[in-house]
Amino acid sequence: MNKFPIRVYSKKELALCYFPNSLPRTANNHLMTWINRNDELVKLLDATGYRKQTKSFSPRQVELILQFLGTPDGYE
Repeated sequence: MNKFPIRVYSKKELALCYFPNSLPRTANNHLMTWINRNDELVKLLDATGYRKQTKSFSPRQVELILQFLGTPDGYE
């Protein structure tokens, strides 16, 4: 298995990593639902400067998402 690369991801790009068989909009909606259901994750993302209108996740934000949601299938 490959290690999941930590870098800047657009919301859509990261969402499609978690939901590869979904349409981009659907994948994004699912990912944001997962994130918004986790109050601690939302709080930590907010502390990094994340805002709802942001179109991408920074490497630090990606690390937090992976910490709380796990890595997408096919990665370690």
